[in-house]
Amino acid sequence: MYVQLQRVYPRENVMTLDRAVMAFAGIMVLFSLVLAQLHSGYWLWFTAFVGANLLQAAFTGFCPAAILFKKLGVRTGTAFS
Repeated sequence: MYVQLQRVYPRENVMTLDRAVMAFAGIMVLFSLVLAQLHSGYWLWFTAFVGANLLQAAFTGFCPAAILFKKLGVRTGTAFS
């Protein structure tokens, strides 16, 4: 008898648009902090830009990264529809 085992992932573990945007922002902040430490302090301006973009997205709902991820086929979440 052959039994096919299938791993079922809960819905919470699926990458949604909201999680993808937050993960991308976190990676960009960490990346710019490393570059500021190793290369030039001017990379902190990029960190400030990412933070400002997150702040305006929280109030307006407009996020360029969310638009890009949506076009790439990431499943929509609740924040950016």
